[in-house]
Amino acid sequence: MSAAADEVSRAIAALFSAHGEAFQAINVQVVALNDRFVALLNSSVARYASAEAVSDQLLAAINGPAQAWLGRPLIGDGANGATVDGVGTNGGDGGLLWGNGGRGGDSTAPGAMGGRGGAGGWLWGNGGRGGNGGPGEVVITGGVPVSASSAGTGGYGGSALLFGNGGAGGDGGPTVVIEDGVAHIDPLVGYEGRGGNAGAILGTGGAAGGGYHIPGVNRSGRNGLLGPLPA
Repeated sequence: MSAAADEVSRAIAALFSAHGEAFQAINVQVVALNDRFVALLNSSVARYASAEAVSDQLLAAINGPAQAWLGRPLIGDGANGATVDGVGTNGGDGGLLWGNGGRGGDSTAPGAMGGRGGAGGWLWGNGGRGGNGGPGEVVITGGVPVSASSAGTGGYGGSALLFGNGGAGGDGGPTVVIEDGVAHIDPLVGYEGRGGNAGAILGTGGAAGGGYHIPGVNRSGRNGLLGPLPA
């Protein structure tokens, strides 16, 4: 190898060595920055969890006596209803001061009415939606009706007191027709659930649920005295 080629090789090696050292230095800085970011994130999470725990303890201290004496918290949303043995349970009421009512549970048992939506808070809160009614069932064998049960009515929407919207009514249950062992859904459904009333001062009444509508009967909830809440 000539002297000139040897000089070029050394120059190239020195160049790559310098780049390698620079890359290693940058990599060390990136790792350190990542470690600082992770430490900051963990610290923020810990502070948030601590603040959340304090908030939960404070809320429990406020709500505990009211829940024990009146069966209803001062602040907070009501729990949603459930389906128990095929029947929808009522949604929990919102807090006495403010909070939204829980949704009524859906019924799955034939003819069962959906659970009622929980009431909104006295000062501020929306009523919960009513649960859906259970199905009706008609059994026909050889063209002869053997048994029949009506579809369930949709649960009533929860109402607000002063400010808030009424909950929508639940849907009436469908009717299942079983004819010679073959099932299909009939257009006949259960009665629509009534919408909850809005707050007396401000709010929009809940809409009636889907289902059979009695002609001439308004099943929607009442609006507040000053009309709907501003959007």
